[in-house]
Amino acid sequence: MSTLLVAGLVLAIFAAFTVLRAVRIVPQARARNVERLGRYQRTLTPGLNFVIPYIDRVYPAIDLREQVVSFQPQPVITEDNLVVQIDTVLYFQVTDPRSAAYEIASFLQAVEQLTVTTLRNVVGSMDLEKTLTSRDTINNQLRGVLDDATGKWGLRVNRVEIKAIDPPQSIKEAMEKQMRAERDKRAAILTAEGQRQSQILTAEGDKQAAVLRAEGHRAATILEAEGQSRAIDQVFQAVHRNDPDPKLLAYQYLQMLPQLAQGPGNTFWVIPSEVTTALHDVSKAFSEALPRSAAAQTDNAVEAAAAQAEKDVAQASEAAAEAVSDAADAAKPVTALRPELAGR
Repeated sequence: MSTLLVAGLVLAIFAAFTVLRAVRIVPQARARNVERLGRYQRTLTPGLNFVIPYIDRVYPAIDLREQVVSFQPQPVITEDNLVVQIDTVLYFQVTDPRSAAYEIASFLQAVEQLTVTTLRNVVGSMDLEKTLTSRDTINNQLRGVLDDATGKWGLRVNRVEIKAIDPPQSIKEAMEKQMRAERDKRAAILTAEGQRQSQILTAEGDKQAAVLRAEGHRAATILEAEGQSRAIDQVFQAVHRNDPDPKLLAYQYLQMLPQLAQGPGNTFWVIPSEVTTALHDVSKAFSEALPRSAAAQTDNAVEAAAAQAEKDVAQASEAAAEAVSDAADAAKPVTALRPELAGR
């Protein structure tokens, strides 16, 4: 009885294990190849699948999503014989699980080696400067070559990106010096342009200031000339309107003589011949008696005032005579120096 029970239990376990091996669940965006008796039979799609236990062999799942692979930097020689390290990134997707499993042993290794060889061919025809500035061209050429070569492997290369291009250290230093020189050059050019613009603006400002100063000076000169002209005109009109006596003019002439002698460099000064005439006119003016009016002849107070006026006139006459004498004495050195003035 116990033997039959053990045999039944073993059969139940074997049946359960067989059922489990017959049922295979494949996740979404995955695929699994099935071989029957060593030959490819079919590819399991996502979902519930049934296989024949112990006859069908199910291989590991293949990811059908787009994958990103970053390869190690590879040394590449440019056309000008410089070794640069280029790091690439590959975006690809498995489109045929059967070809990816049976057409190539390891499609990742194959893609890496194909990328390196293609990259060396493309970069080998470019110099360093063109390599650094032609990443899009390199990417497009790599993608075209890889897509054609990996099509039979059941792969589709969506894009290839150059992640980094590292030139030698000496080239980096030279490039830094060149960039620094370019920046210094641009800074010097900008400084020179700023100074030139500043000088232009300063010159324009000085020009405008000079023009404004000239216009202001001209306006001031015109106004001053107009003022002097009006003053002279008013003085001239006043003189003609009042009709001054020649005796008054002679007296004014005598008042100007002391001012002529006040100059700091005048050691001697010349008295013109008109001085004698002016002194004579002044003396005559003060020596003549004023005519009496009819009212003064009849009024005693007026006669007293007239007498006092005559006395004042006499004193003025004496002062004029003394002025004439002083003027004659001052003229003696001049006549000694210039004999031709003595006959005047």
